[in-house]
Amino acid sequence: MTEQIAANRELFDQVMVPNYSPSAVIPVRGKGSRVWDQNNNELIDFAGGIAVNCLGHCHPALVDALKTQGEKLWHLSNVMTNEPALRLAKKLVDNTFAEKVYFANSGAESNEAALKLARRWALDVHGSDKTQIIAFKQGFHGRTFFTVTVGGQAAYSDGFGPKPGDVVHAEYNNLDSVKELISDKTCAIVMEPLQGEGGIISPTNEFIQGVRQLCDQHNALLVFDEVQTGVGRTGELYAYMGLDVTPDILTTAKALGGGFPIGAMLTTTAIATHLKIGTHGSTYGGNPLACAVAEAAFDTVNDVSVLNGVKTKEQLYRDGINKINAKYNVFKEIRGKGLLIGAVLSDDYQGRAKDFLVAAMAEGLMTLVAGANIIRFAPSLVIPDADIAEGLLRFEKAVAKVVNG
Repeated sequence: MTEQIAANRELFDQVMVPNYSPSAVIPVRGKGSRVWDQNNNELIDFAGGIAVNCLGHCHPALVDALKTQGEKLWHLSNVMTNEPALRLAKKLVDNTFAEKVYFANSGAESNEAALKLARRWALDVHGSDKTQIIAFKQGFHGRTFFTVTVGGQAAYSDGFGPKPGDVVHAEYNNLDSVKELISDKTCAIVMEPLQGEGGIISPTNEFIQGVRQLCDQHNALLVFDEVQTGVGRTGELYAYMGLDVTPDILTTAKALGGGFPIGAMLTTTAIATHLKIGTHGSTYGGNPLACAVAEAAFDTVNDVSVLNGVKTKEQLYRDGINKINAKYNVFKEIRGKGLLIGAVLSDDYQGRAKDFLVAAMAEGLMTLVAGANIIRFAPSLVIPDADIAEGLLRFEKAVAKVVNG
């Protein structure tokens, strides 16, 4: 008989590596945009598992896909292909610039594959001198040693010994800073088409198009990390579609599986040929269970009414946050696009984003932060308008508590 273990917050400290400091609240079930904890307290979810739960919790299309595939085939390895992987790859190709797909299990792994491909392409096509990778300060691309080095936040990459070489960082939205670094030795520029962890910062048209032109001038690849912005988050299927700029390689994860771990790297046939047999791989990448769920998530999100709904719901958030701010004057800017929104704290509340997050949790609302000065919202793309309204009421109570001490 299975031993019943008291799974509480204290057990975390006993048995888990201490690299996280989770809330004392332990959710046990979710439905739509609402979650219930061990004590049956209800929370509204404005966090979305950090932009992962694009259809909320236990969406019927995803549950059905999981149950159906779960009774057919779970895992094979890439010694064989499988039907769900082929169907999902075909849909990704048919709906984007890409012609080829590589499956992984996470955003970091998708980015790792993209970086390795860029280096391999440069070596094969241009020779061994073309190795430089330009990324951006405050960028985030994952936690493997290569991706965390490319990510522009030293706090995440320092303290692990020598880093992978020939990686440099420019300033986001500063085209001159890119021009100072780029040369014919640059193999790729890697960027988020809207910086997430770094502060919910949208690119200017001049900047994003200028980066594309610099890549073309110097025969460098443009890699878009769409791990957080992809699969409907900005109101486009992928963020690049609203920027009039097409990358050479695109990575996607998070919302791709709607909560089931999966990632993918998308690129053109000409570039893809450089990952020849044996050059890269993944034991679980493209497994049938993940791909079946991801196909259901992709089909559900890739719908005009859902994508247009994201833009409508964005306005509900902006209006609601501005209304709260008119009373309490805690935010100096509302950033972002679609349902990736950042409320930037005013000078009087600098460094206190976590205080607002904790206060919101006490009021029954799950939120996120993006650094110490920004409250981040990344809810389900299909969150009911009534849940937005109720969540904002709870958020207002949390703001009032912080303001009033």
